[in-house]
Amino acid sequence: MPNNPETAIILGTGLGRLAESIDKSMCIPYREIPNFPVSTVEGHSGQLIFGRLSDKDIMAMEGRFHYYEGYSMKEVTFPIRVMYELGIKTLFVSNAAGGTNKDFQIGDLMIITDHINFMPENPLHGPNIPTGPRFPDMGEAYDKELIKLADTIASEHGINVRHGVYLATQGPTYETPSEYRMFALWGADAVGMSTVPEVIVAHHCGIRCFGVSIITDLGVTEHPVTITHEDVQKAANEAQPLMATIMAEMIKRS
Repeated sequence: MPNNPETAIILGTGLGRLAESIDKSMCIPYREIPNFPVSTVEGHSGQLIFGRLSDKDIMAMEGRFHYYEGYSMKEVTFPIRVMYELGIKTLFVSNAAGGTNKDFQIGDLMIITDHINFMPENPLHGPNIPTGPRFPDMGEAYDKELIKLADTIASEHGINVRHGVYLATQGPTYETPSEYRMFALWGADAVGMSTVPEVIVAHHCGIRCFGVSIITDLGVTEHPVTITHEDVQKAANEAQPLMATIMAEMIKRS
């Protein structure tokens, strides 16, 4: 087992290239880990990485699990429970998302300041696991100090970042134009199919969370275009180096 990491990263769609910057000491395919689901989505490699990034010991999930793949919420968030048991204190989450804010552009980085859980189930549903209270407060699910640090680093590197609210749906369909408009009216700036379950469980465990979305498509334009998974991956890959710069420097300083 590598040194005891206190930082974990979940790398979402098209964002697995950050793993190339990790000085790896151990890579474990998900299929070899007891009770771990296996990612079935293109762009999610499916392995747990231990190593060093920015001179810090870290663990990283190269690929995540989604509710739409048929897994239960307990299965989707099981890796977070494992992280807690391994002593993780800070979790960095990334995803690709559709923009519902009319001011956003494809390729924008959006630092998540809050979320709306529009999934059909809360991952804490059922008997309470005593890592946290039965009714956890979600007033600061995304750590304000980490957001402030990200803003500082982005400014130092000349990287333009947005702030916004991320809304999570079940998927796997992309949203209709009417759904995009509805989510915008609700106060959402971006919509995706992940992240929220993991953050809820991490927050329940007392793990600090930082989330960032890469805006890979826009659903609030006057003439919406057809969205494909390949388009999402391409947009995420093009913006990934900027996200990697911010996260790597945050890990170094936190």
